[in-house]
Order: sequence, then C-alpha cells, then structure tokens
Amino acid sequence: MLGVVAAALGGPEVLQVTELPEPKAGPGQVVVRVRAVCVHPADIAATTGEIPRGPVPPPFSPGWDIAGEVASVGPDTTDFGVGDRVVGMIPWYLTRGNPGGYAEFVAADADWLVPLPDELDFVSAATVPLNVQTAHQGLALVSLAMLSGGSTLLVTGASGGVGGFAAQLALQGGYRVVAQANDGDEQWVRDLGVHEVVSRSADLAAVGSVSAVFDAVPVGEAAAAVVEDRGIVVATRPTPPLVPDRGVRQELQLIRHDRELLADLVGQVAAGRLRTRVAVTMPLTEAADAHRRVLAGGLRGKLVLTVG
Repeated sequence: MLGVVAAALGGPEVLQVTELPEPKAGPGQVVVRVRAVCVHPADIAATTGEIPRGPVPPPFSPGWDIAGEVASVGPDTTDFGVGDRVVGMIPWYLTRGNPGGYAEFVAADADWLVPLPDELDFVSAATVPLNVQTAHQGLALVSLAMLSGGSTLLVTGASGGVGGFAAQLALQGGYRVVAQANDGDEQWVRDLGVHEVVSRSADLAAVGSVSAVFDAVPVGEAAAAVVEDRGIVVATRPTPPLVPDRGVRQELQLIRHDRELLADLVGQVAAGRLRTRVAVTMPLTEAADAHRRVLAGGLRGKLVLTVG
C-alpha cells in the first residue's frame, strides 16, 4: 500500500510517499480502508518535533482522524464487520505514528472507531474527531470550574475546527458566546448563532469583561486580559503562565479519546446539529503540498487528504 512518512524532522519536504506493508488486523482490531484523513496543525507539529512529550524519532506516519470502510476484522472483534463505514481518531499521543492516518490502510483498535452515519460523507467526517472532542472536553473544564448557564464565554479561533465546535457546544450549554473570527470570515462564525463576533485584528479589550475564555488559537495574554478576576482560561496549547494576582485559573486542554462521546458528537454532526466545513481536498500523495497549504494560512475550513 501507499503511505506517507516523515523521513526526518523538518518542514513539509520531509514527507515522503512510499510503499509500506499492508497491515493485518490483530485481536480487537480492524483494518480500515482509509477514504479521508484530516490534516491538523498537530500533524505539522509532529513533523517539526514541536509536540508534547518530545519529538518522535523518524520515520513515522502523521495523521489522527480517519474515515473509511472496514476492510478486514481481527480475532475477537465483534463491533464491526467488513464493509462498515467508520470514523475515528488514532490516539497519536499513544501510537507516536505507528500507526498514523496518512496511509491507504490502517490497522486500528475497534475502540478508536465509531459507526459513520450514512448522512455524513467521508471527507466531512474526517474533520470531526480530534476537533470536536477537544472542544467538548475543554468546555467541560470551564463548566466544572465555575460557570453557570448564561455566563459570557469568549472563544478565540472560532473560524477554526476546535474553536468552531467550542462555540456551538457552548451555545448548547446556555452560555452567552462571544466568538473571535478571522478577518473576512465573520459571517460563517455569525451563522453559528453566537451572540457577538469580533474580528481577529480587533482589540479584544473592546469585548469587555468575560467569565471565561476558550483560547483555541491560542492568543494567550490578550485573551486572558479580558477575563474577570477568578475566571478561567482554557487553552489548547501551552501558553506562558498568567500573572497570579487576579486569581485567574489557567488550564491546558489536551485531547483524550472518548469513544462514547465521539459517537454522540458524530451523530450530532450527521444530524446537522453541529456544523463543520472543508476548505479543500487533496490526494494523499500530495501530503507535503497539503502541509504547505496549511502553513500558508487563510483556509476557511479544514484541509482533507483523500484516498482512492
């Protein structure tokens, strides 16, 4: 089969399309014929070595989120049958690229996958698992910390995958949502139903005081500055420590896979209760150029690699 591996640590040029042995399903596993795999900033961070827990020694395969069909089933696997449509998240923080999703076939634990409803296509589905679980779990930190329904939450990066889901889930939770959108992309964020939209280039101080920030970009201190005393900031990547004298709580949200949660949220996307969007698709064999496109910025939606 064809796969994409990072042959060294570095920029997009380290990604190589190569022939790899087709995987076999072990106990509790299935082999997924990958139809779509999402390109995440986390994939780019992996190739440059800028990830939590330290760099992964090459060669390895990037790729967290896959959607496709079950090609074969391993021993003691009863959850899926051959031909089932599935979507899921390879817990890359555990696999460290063995496997990764940038391949025609992936041997995946059945627990990593959930059924893919017929109403949701492979490409759109591949944008969901990492982004929506990160958003949901980050909002859970906000809720457990202090906030009640009706409190004001600022979501940075609401034009993106995590931020867009966070804004929508916060609305479901009854929060008043102020969402930061990329310049020129305000209408899509407004259409999510948020209460107020602020442009990326605007001064966040104009937002006024908020109870909490879901810092999906993250922008760091500029977002934290608008949080009221003893509020909370949840960021999706490490940020410098906040000045402690205001008692603002600072939390880092790193993804953890939750199969039951993922099945529920995928169902919500399929039913139209949560929205996602795809900016562009590219063939798996153009993974290096795909990384260049993401690094260049300006995409409105996710970039998805397609297979077959």
